[in-house]
Amino acid sequence: MVWTAADVPDLSGRVAVVTGASAGLGAQTVRELAAGGATVVMGCRSIEKGEGVAAAVRARVPGAQLAVVRVELASLDSVREAAGWLRERFERIDVLVNNAGTLTRVRSVSVDGFETTFATNHLGHFALTGLVLDLLAPAARVVAVSSRASGYRSTTVDLGDLGFEHREYKPMRVYGQSKLANLLFIFELQRRLEAAGAALVAAAVYPGVATSDFNRNLGLTARILAHPALRPLSRLITQTTEMGALPSLRAATDPGVRGGEYFGPSGRTKGYPVLRQPGPLARDLDLAARLWEESERMTGVHYRFQDLGNAPGR
Repeated sequence: MVWTAADVPDLSGRVAVVTGASAGLGAQTVRELAAGGATVVMGCRSIEKGEGVAAAVRARVPGAQLAVVRVELASLDSVREAAGWLRERFERIDVLVNNAGTLTRVRSVSVDGFETTFATNHLGHFALTGLVLDLLAPAARVVAVSSRASGYRSTTVDLGDLGFEHREYKPMRVYGQSKLANLLFIFELQRRLEAAGAALVAAAVYPGVATSDFNRNLGLTARILAHPALRPLSRLITQTTEMGALPSLRAATDPGVRGGEYFGPSGRTKGYPVLRQPGPLARDLDLAARLWEESERMTGVHYRFQDLGNAPGR
């Protein structure tokens, strides 16, 4: 049996946070979570754009409970401000979908001095999750949105050169490294949660090849296929944003999901969400532990698993 948006359970009373919520997969994830009854916090770089999407969701989902918070994941100060905003307004978070992502064609650095793609896709989410860790409900879900690029043969995580200062800057390799880092992080998070005796579930997904604004950032082939004139051809390997958001929705809401699971489309690039196996590097325990230590050093965010369940209002 296939898993669809109709399988999202009743989410009334739950609070969900989705980053990258003002477009594409993030906006669709927000819509379906809101339709399920959740209060959804939309993490967006632009408040104006986020409010526009929120208005569109309310038009489709009457009574949708939405809030927009500004968060620029490439800025650790912005991430801290967003985490503070969440702490002021909510006693708990039931779902955290780390969805936002970017791919820069030319190397640039964030305000904190880190390569922008890695800073946005991995470090920002690592910091945000750690900063709200004690707000997560006892059975909360943390979902990382990765990519098939995490398993490409050319994809590695070079702890000595995370910023591609000494390697040739190839955008898809840079992107692949950040998406592999997402998997290493979420699987290591699950291991540490289990070691702490926590019931939280950390899971990962990839959306397949979904039609969205993000495709403009990809290689020449993807940009050519995105041309309206080639839409019939592109449909052979791409799927809609609605389909692309299903892995995130399943990982975030399906009662049967277990910690450390990885969901993606049933086919190579499209299909309904099923359990998939990540590449061997994503399960490298030593690499994951060393990336965790480096991520704590780079962000200054140190996870306090001993504080789980001790947030005000518990």
